[in-house]
Amino acid sequence: MAEEKKAVAPSKETKVAVKKTTEKPKRMQRIKKWFRDMKSELKKVVWPTPKQTMKNTAVAVVMIVVCAVVLWGFDSAAQATVKALINIFA
Repeated sequence: MAEEKKAVAPSKETKVAVKKTTEKPKRMQRIKKWFRDMKSELKKVVWPTPKQTMKNTAVAVVMIVVCAVVLWGFDSAAQATVKALINIFA
């Protein structure tokens, strides 16, 4: 006994026409909207505390100093190598 699959008729839903406007909002309306959107986004920002800011600044300054010392070391080594090679071949 084979069961027959029942074909489902496509539903006939009514479609509602949506009127689309092709006009752009006026310049001042767009500017006002931009400022409103910016204000709402800035409210979502979690600003760091002064303590966190000082800590992050200190880390950045220390890393800058460490990088400067490392670069100075490589530069000094390269300069000494070039001077030694010039003295050998000159």
